[in-house]
Amino acid sequence: MLLPATVPTVRDRTVQAAVVNVIEPIFERDFAEHSYGFRPKRGCKDALRRVDHLLKAGFVHVVDADLKAYFDSIPHDQLLARLKTKIADGRVLSLIDSFLTADILDGMDEWTPASGAPQGAVLSPLLSNVYLDPLDHLLADSGIEMVRYADDFVVLCRTREAADSALSLVQTWVAQAGLTLHPTKTRIVDSRVESFAFLGFEFRGEKHWPRKKSLEKLKDTLRSKTKRTNGTSLKCVIVQVNQTLRGWFGYFKHSSYRNVFQDLDQWLRGRLRSILRKRRGGRGRGRGKDHQRWRNRYFADLGLFSLVAAHKSACQSSRR
Repeated sequence: MLLPATVPTVRDRTVQAAVVNVIEPIFERDFAEHSYGFRPKRGCKDALRRVDHLLKAGFVHVVDADLKAYFDSIPHDQLLARLKTKIADGRVLSLIDSFLTADILDGMDEWTPASGAPQGAVLSPLLSNVYLDPLDHLLADSGIEMVRYADDFVVLCRTREAADSALSLVQTWVAQAGLTLHPTKTRIVDSRVESFAFLGFEFRGEKHWPRKKSLEKLKDTLRSKTKRTNGTSLKCVIVQVNQTLRGWFGYFKHSSYRNVFQDLDQWLRGRLRSILRKRRGGRGRGRGKDHQRWRNRYFADLGLFSLVAAHKSACQSSRR
């Protein structure tokens, strides 16, 4: 069963935050270099830069691993055993145990979880790193390049044989840890001819771009803000749209393909033209003469954020 994302009480969040502040420094000093998720002064972009560097250095055979329902399946006994290796205070351990086994209420159903770290809990990200830390060090000590962000990780090798060996090592460790690799999503990819996804990007060769799922998520958000029945002024619509575009671009601005931004700009202006068309009594999507009536410059003058212009500016800044 997949556990629902939990919403701890304010008191629980406060206590968990206090526990994190106490135990995080104890574990953080020994965490592996290639672990980037939920760690101080590290983030997604650091992990993505490392993947990009390794691909360009010839590590083109990629183990694209997928841990099935990781947060829901962490064995409590093994997790607590790992915590005990560095935490001697029984009160702290008992407190963590109480968070892990707290009853979950989902609608009218209530049960006590036998495994897993509740998603949405302040403590869970740190516990997830603690549990996977032995795998990090196993691969590092074996001379294998791995990049991990929480439960999302890839292993990069120079040859197919090395990738096969690395996957075998991962499979053995995962089974012993009481976890499961997704049987169809876990695969070995020659990134020169086939793409793989990592942290919202699609990688192939030395190129990377927003994956289809990331683009659709953005479009869904923009659709909700640009309905033809929207009653607010176009300028207000653009202000709301810009907030989404700037945040999305901040993450994906280093995409290798400009066409991604060009297509999104055109698609969004089409939706804005559809709003204006309806307000003039027209039906359907903006088309035909609407492109002459409301040219691209019209939206630029209203302050619409241009992904193409922002990408061009970002590329120029990176060359300086």
